[in-house]
Amino acid sequence: MKKTVRPEIPRKTIYRLSVYLRCLHRLRENGLSTVRSEALANAAGVKPTQLRKDLTYFGQFGTRGLGYDVEQLAGMISDLLGTNRLQPVVLVGVGNLGTALLSYRGFEQEGFEIVAAFDAEPDRDRDKPLEVPIYAMDRIARVVRDKGVRMAIIAVPATAAQTVANALVEAGIGGILNFSPAMLTVPDTVTVNSVNLAIELENLSYFIQQ
Repeated sequence: MKKTVRPEIPRKTIYRLSVYLRCLHRLRENGLSTVRSEALANAAGVKPTQLRKDLTYFGQFGTRGLGYDVEQLAGMISDLLGTNRLQPVVLVGVGNLGTALLSYRGFEQEGFEIVAAFDAEPDRDRDKPLEVPIYAMDRIARVVRDKGVRMAIIAVPATAAQTVANALVEAGIGGILNFSPAMLTVPDTVTVNSVNLAIELENLSYFIQQ
């Protein structure tokens, strides 16, 4: 890969990198060692020009006439996304959604490990046993520091979300996946990705009426 001065990268490009990586994983599982840009773009649901533009932000990939080396490109994208090793994550809010997220084993396959959870009632009985330790909210700063965590998941009610976000930012968290319906206010140095299921359903509702 030829190193270049990296411009500001659109967030949609970063999202598509994750899509490309999953396509490359499927190709590798099917025994393919190389893939042309047209085939990879088709698998990812984008145009070949978009694929090439996205990758150009990070350098020069592939060989003219041969395409991309699947293993090499997957490794490079994993390096760019920081998922070539397990990234520690904490979760705040161990209600129904939080419990489901803690029980999901697919995160580790994608390079993430939830190392701790926090809840206003850490000791209350839950429907299923959880392997991840659950701490009181006042332990956030210490656990985040001791475990070197930079990412967090918020799964608390909207009324508590901003307070939780403030505590996470103060503890040194730089990226938040927000499952609460609240719009969070954070410093420019912190990235928030919000997952609002109601908005997603509204979006689907629009399209099924067409």
